[in-house]
Amino acid sequence: MRVSHSFSADFDDPNLVSAAGLVPVMDLAQETGLHELVADRLTVPGPAGSNAAAKVPALVAGMVAGADSITDMGLLRHGGMSRPFTAGRAPTTLGTHLRAYTFGHVRQLDAVASRLLANLADRVPGVVAGADQVAYLDVDDTIRATHGYAKQGTGYGYSGVRGLNAQLATLSTPTAAPVVAATRLRRGSAASAHGAPRLIGEAIATARRAGATGTITVRADSAYYNRDVVAAVQTGGARFSITARMDPAVTAAISRIPEESWTAIQYPNAIFDEEEGRWISDAEVAEVPYTAFTSRRKAEHVTARLIVRRVRRLNPSTAPAGQDELLTAYRHHAVFTDSPLSTLEAEASHRDHAIVEQVIADLKNGPLTHLPSGVFTANAAWLVCAAMAFNLTRAAGVIASTTHARARTATIRTQLIQVPARIANHARRWRLHLPTHWPWRTAWENLFERAHRTATAIA
Repeated sequence: MRVSHSFSADFDDPNLVSAAGLVPVMDLAQETGLHELVADRLTVPGPAGSNAAAKVPALVAGMVAGADSITDMGLLRHGGMSRPFTAGRAPTTLGTHLRAYTFGHVRQLDAVASRLLANLADRVPGVVAGADQVAYLDVDDTIRATHGYAKQGTGYGYSGVRGLNAQLATLSTPTAAPVVAATRLRRGSAASAHGAPRLIGEAIATARRAGATGTITVRADSAYYNRDVVAAVQTGGARFSITARMDPAVTAAISRIPEESWTAIQYPNAIFDEEEGRWISDAEVAEVPYTAFTSRRKAEHVTARLIVRRVRRLNPSTAPAGQDELLTAYRHHAVFTDSPLSTLEAEASHRDHAIVEQVIADLKNGPLTHLPSGVFTANAAWLVCAAMAFNLTRAAGVIASTTHARARTATIRTQLIQVPARIANHARRWRLHLPTHWPWRTAWENLFERAHRTATAIA
């Protein structure tokens, strides 16, 4: 493709918008009660906290459209944006609002996000399709790198990167892509499992509120292998599937598995093992009963299943010192779980925990490209708004098409949100004129008809 003519350019059209997809998405937000939830639950004091019911939806809208900093919120105030949307706010006003938050206000915003997800699941059932049978809560955390020393709470965490630590719990089902059920921003030096029991309890409550009335399984990696996390899962009435650390007790349990108990499995897709430096395409799986946390008092012991996957070591020198011949010949990955699934199903299900990494990547490719404020609580509120924007975008994709229902947020943003349009008035009715031959026209029209028409009818 080559440029065919010589052009000049002028920014002089007051009727153009760069993100026409925001119209149906913010209609969906209105239909699911975002503005009312903020007005009812958020009590930020002073002039900066006034009219939060306009400022929080503006922050969410900016993130849906691709804003990843306070300054980027200016994209809500260009061209004809004042026609489809009211109560626009300047980026400086939105930044001042965020900086007025205390930890208590962030918790109020968490409550808004939880109820918004429940309302989305009610209005758009496909968001958590199948949750009345089986649902998964995946918990993980990530370091969001920061630069300079002005941001509150930054520190060096497990990754060796200076930044802030964002902890997330995502809700998914075998037929529905994940949405964000709970978030928490922590200091950069926080351990992965710090605060996880409370987050898990809130995520389970949110999942139930969103329609997850069936079996909920909480999945996590070995950083969350501790008694308090398991207790929080059990208290919430859920099941757990957590990677076990290879401590001496787990190693001893694995060594007791009879050789004839191992069942060969074939991975549908090869997995790259960084420690071995090779692709793995097959493995063996077995299980053994196991009682964990025996260093604690007897009432806190937990007996469940230890499901173990092993792969043969091509280089035995990578084995830890002091291991017996069996553990030298194989590398083992153990999962501590009370799942009712069969051995092979439970092991395969646990590997799907990696789905949370895709959500983290999507957020880092969007609102979490930056944590934009020097104030810790402002960044914590920004994280909650990012979760609400993610969930609204996911719901928009579910409405639009089966393809978009599982697409990455960047794809939904490009194909459905960031669609340029010219606003015109015909017979006292506003109309959006979009590009001809838009490849995703049908999906966009599905979203517009479902979200905008329904919201208009309700209004």
